[in-house]
Amino acid sequence: MPGPHCSLSPVEHRDRTGRREVAELDRIAMISMHTSPLDQPGTGDAGGMNVYVIELARRLADRGIGVDIFTRATSSRAPQIVEAGDRILVRNVHAGPFEGLGKTELPGQMCTFAREVMRAEAGQRPGTYAAIHSHYWLSGQVGALARDRWGVPLVHSMHTMAKVKNEALAEGDTPEPVARVIGEEQVVEAADMLIANTDIEAKQLINLYDAEPGRVEVVNPGVDLDVFRPLDKSVARARLGLPRDAHVLLFAGRIQPLKAPDVLLRAVAVLLDEDPCLRSRLVVPVVGGPSGSGLEHPTALADLARDLRIDDVVRFVPPVLQSELAVWAAAATLVAVPSYNESFGLVAVEAQATGTPVIAADVGGLPTVVRHGHSGLLVPTHDPRHWAAAIRRVIEDPVLALNLSIGALEQARHFSWERTAERTLETYEQAARLMREELRV
Repeated sequence: MPGPHCSLSPVEHRDRTGRREVAELDRIAMISMHTSPLDQPGTGDAGGMNVYVIELARRLADRGIGVDIFTRATSSRAPQIVEAGDRILVRNVHAGPFEGLGKTELPGQMCTFAREVMRAEAGQRPGTYAAIHSHYWLSGQVGALARDRWGVPLVHSMHTMAKVKNEALAEGDTPEPVARVIGEEQVVEAADMLIANTDIEAKQLINLYDAEPGRVEVVNPGVDLDVFRPLDKSVARARLGLPRDAHVLLFAGRIQPLKAPDVLLRAVAVLLDEDPCLRSRLVVPVVGGPSGSGLEHPTALADLARDLRIDDVVRFVPPVLQSELAVWAAAATLVAVPSYNESFGLVAVEAQATGTPVIAADVGGLPTVVRHGHSGLLVPTHDPRHWAAAIRRVIEDPVLALNLSIGALEQARHFSWERTAERTLETYEQAARLMREELRV
């Protein structure tokens, strides 16, 4: 398949008869070029994918599978290799400037990154990696080259897709470039197996990218139920300095148009216009930092809060560790996920695992995560009036809020990283079978 224009000749692993073979699954290479699993979620390009990569790696390691995660180094001080856990190595690959390189500039560093990945593998014993799992299209391009050179199967997770994002752009957001669309099509063609987060993502891969149905497997991401668990709201609020009797409407995630935190703020303005008495009991924490196109106007959301005259109820909180995010989720009356698109929506399932209802946009993978009327409410539009009405339903009806809280805990139990790892391992094995069949032809 046509990947980045890099001169890399294939190298095959062969058995004693000279036939190429797929190694036993004891160590895999994960490729996450544009964002490191060690980065703090909610900063820069770090988000749900970072959580996905490191949590999956941990669960694979628990099963005795070693994982090397290749990512681009963004600091000269970063060690070349970081032990991120038992059997988990994060390999910081030098490719391009350490700082100030945006995601749109990264394709220009793919050849350098790929070369350094190949060099790192060449310094190890032959057949070190039995499979490659790439994340996001940039990594998939590198993974396709590694597949042919190492002679091992490639499993790819898209996480987000340009064609889907471009169909649901937020106002003022920038469309994904044609180069990304072409790159994604190439990765879909090259991968032995594709992992989709949800059924709808699988359909999008098949219908929009002509993926072969037999090479697409649905594997839901999970949630760490040891970290995200029920916590008494009064205790959580005391830890965070929140009023005990407040209506706490939480947004957690990267601040960018795609995630639509402005929809929540506009809905809050509608609520306060309708009922000014709510102002004394309303707290709207926004936990996260500017990201993506949001970096162009990093104060835009704070400016909007001031323009809407709700800056007295909105609190901006820098990105926090997962353990503290769990406390914020437990402290909330509800968590809002108003995104224009989500391949899954980890924040939604994490919130539900604490027993907090979620109000989410009825888009992408969110209907898989949130059961409407059971664990939360799905809003079919981004009209602030509709969002205000959904919020009002929860904060004014304690019986509904209690039932949604109970349903949220039940819904979250359907998602675990252990189950994700088990299904992912099955997909690796399926990819290996497909490669063996291809080699016999």
